[in-house]
Amino acid sequence: MIHAGSKVMMAGALMLGMAGLGGCATKGFVREQTALVGSRVDVVETRVATVEGTARDALDRATAAGKLAEGKFLYTEVLSDDSMKFPVDKATLSPEAQARLDAFVERLMTENRNVYVEVQGHTDATGSKDHNYRLGEERAEAVRRYLNQKGVALNRMGTISYGPDSPMAPNDNRDGRQQNRRVVLVVLT
Repeated sequence: MIHAGSKVMMAGALMLGMAGLGGCATKGFVREQTALVGSRVDVVETRVATVEGTARDALDRATAAGKLAEGKFLYTEVLSDDSMKFPVDKATLSPEAQARLDAFVERLMTENRNVYVEVQGHTDATGSKDHNYRLGEERAEAVRRYLNQKGVALNRMGTISYGPDSPMAPNDNRDGRQQNRRVVLVVLT
C-alpha cells in the first residue's frame, strides 16, 4: 500500500523532474535561437562590407567620369613601360620614370594649353584591396608631386586610385602583375 506521504513525495519528485527537463529544453531553445541570430548577423555584416566596397568603387568611377565629362579629352599617357614600372609595394619614382615625366611636362609646357591632368594610380592584385587602393593613391601622389616640382600647378591636377580594379594584363603571372603597377595620366581641356 502506498501512503499519502509517499504519494506527495513521488508527485513532488515527478514535478521537479519535469521542471528540470523543461529548463533544459528552454536553454537549448535559447542557444539555438542565439546561434541563428548570430549567423544572420554574420551574413548581414558580409553583405554590408561588400556594399561598402562596391560603393567606394562606384564613387571613384563616378568621380573619374565626372572629370572626363567636364573637360574635353585630349590624350592619355600611360606610364607602365620599362621606365615606369613600380617595384612591388612601392611608390618611388626611378630616374627613368622622372625622365619620362620630364618629357611629359615639356609637352604640356610646349602646347601651352589650359589643361587638367588626372593622375590615376593602379596596382596589381596581390595584397588586400584596401592596401592596394592606398598604394595606388601613393603612386599617383608621387607623380603629382613630381609634376608640381617641375612647374605644373596643383590646381591643374587631381589624383585617383583604381587599386587593382582596372588591370591591363592578367594578374596570374609576374609579367602581368608588373604591367598593372602603373600610373596613367589623362589630359583634359
